[in-house]
Amino acid sequence: MLGAASLAWMGLSAVVFVALQFRTAPYGRHEARGWGPSVPSRPAWMVMESPAVLWPVAAFATGDRSLVPALLGALWLLHYVDRAVLWPLRMRLDGKTMPLAIAAMAFASNCVIDGLVAWSVFHGAPRDVSWLTDPRFVLGVALFLVGYAVNRWADGVLAGLRAPGETGYRVPRGGLYELVSCPNYLGELIQWTGFALAAWTLPALAFVVWSASNLVPRAGQHHAWYRSTFEGYPQGRKALVPFLW
Repeated sequence: MLGAASLAWMGLSAVVFVALQFRTAPYGRHEARGWGPSVPSRPAWMVMESPAVLWPVAAFATGDRSLVPALLGALWLLHYVDRAVLWPLRMRLDGKTMPLAIAAMAFASNCVIDGLVAWSVFHGAPRDVSWLTDPRFVLGVALFLVGYAVNRWADGVLAGLRAPGETGYRVPRGGLYELVSCPNYLGELIQWTGFALAAWTLPALAFVVWSASNLVPRAGQHHAWYRSTFEGYPQGRKALVPFLW
């Protein structure tokens, strides 16, 4: 069941990727009219990301609590406790809104894919401690931590761009921001690639594909927005992958 659902989700990811080549998700700097009522961004973000915290907690409580799944769950929550709770509190989102329809779709999709991943980790094929020395686990954890560090650093740069009370956008600079417009997305994709290696489950792979189907088009749209909004935006800066794209 998990395998079939994961394959179906990867198929949906392909559809979403194609759709996002023609339509920009209307939130953040790309917010647009015509999507119905809007809700405040901070509570909306917390609610729509909450399945990423609640699912692994529930799966842990009812499933395999041995060392390997517990470590994988800890890696997942390392990111998502920040993303669902701390990030919305840290970012200056006062006065920002997003369409209720977008928040609802995000919540629904997170309920599905986050549940698949959590269930595969805590209710899938058991792994003993020998998995901790498997090259897939070792490399996966290393990639996850590198991506996590990049993502947190990049988010920190963005959080520091606005003074209290400001709502506009500025050009981020320094570090990887000199190479790409969206190192936060690059870090997140590295993270989840590492997690998929360490978990070695089809739902974890489906999560990477789903993340890429959303973040890759979003990075391209951010990059185009920066270039059209800020005169003199660095011409050598790519969208997502240093020196390539």
